[in-house]
Amino acid sequence: MKKTMLICGADGFIGKSALDHFKEKYEITATLFGTPSPRRGVVSGVKYVSIDLRNESEVIELFDKNHFDVVLQAAATTTGAKDVVERPYVHVTDNTVMNAWIFREAMRTKVGHLLFPSCTVMYQPKEVPQSELDWSPLDEMYPAYFGVGNMKVFCENMCDFYSRIGETKFTAFRHSNVYGPYDKFDLDKCHVVPAFVNKVINAKDTLEIWGKGQASRDIIYIDDLVDFIEKCIDKQEDNYELYNCGAGEAYPILELAKTIMNLNNKDLQFKFDLTKPDIPTTVILDCSKAKEQLGWSPRTDVIEGLKRTSEWYIKNVQ
Repeated sequence: MKKTMLICGADGFIGKSALDHFKEKYEITATLFGTPSPRRGVVSGVKYVSIDLRNESEVIELFDKNHFDVVLQAAATTTGAKDVVERPYVHVTDNTVMNAWIFREAMRTKVGHLLFPSCTVMYQPKEVPQSELDWSPLDEMYPAYFGVGNMKVFCENMCDFYSRIGETKFTAFRHSNVYGPYDKFDLDKCHVVPAFVNKVINAKDTLEIWGKGQASRDIIYIDDLVDFIEKCIDKQEDNYELYNCGAGEAYPILELAKTIMNLNNKDLQFKFDLTKPDIPTTVILDCSKAKEQLGWSPRTDVIEGLKRTSEWYIKNVQ
């Protein structure tokens, strides 16, 4: 008999990709906020539940009516650089409430294992890889990330807390910028790779760069992230673990733009828009803990990942 898995946010980028990967291995319940997007569609054999995960009574009902061996909490009110700068309170409030209910109910109903995608914005900008231990509550956060970063740290600590008082195993993982098929390509809400894919493919003569283009990003292809999630489920031993999950190197965003241009046979001139939000930080993840404990490391070459992402965008979005 198959084990059961709840994927919260199954219509989102990480959730949809995880659903496609785990659908043969688990009996899956998938939560949606509303109805499935036409682009991502419905997967046969999956039980879909439309729910507002910010609503305590709806979350309680979901966990009371079902038993889950594994929960992937990939639901979130997501934002890109623009919203992080201009409306951080939306991200902070919605996600704090949502995760509080889900974590508590997972512990209460004795879920076997809950996995929570965190982020990396709590780390200080540095040119060298940083491990899970290289952030302290005494460290200052980059100002634009203050609210979001502290919200994520609070959720990580909730995972640790519930792992200590219940029987549920928890994993929090700080992943770098994820990219690939099913990503968001809305320029107001997406991250750097899908933004460049959108802009390059649709541009005629110039490519707009927000700010001065001085940032670098550690990026990870979605298939490598899902592989990491599976290895956590299969190999994590302790009741709580915090992992980094990324490429372990930073790619200058202008080089990413040039690579996407080359892959799509575009010759564009950069146009720097200094009025747009710009977060000129560099964070590189040291993922040696995941490699040592889980046997995980990313396998997708960045050029191959950008090629697959561009091809998927042309076929499904453009």
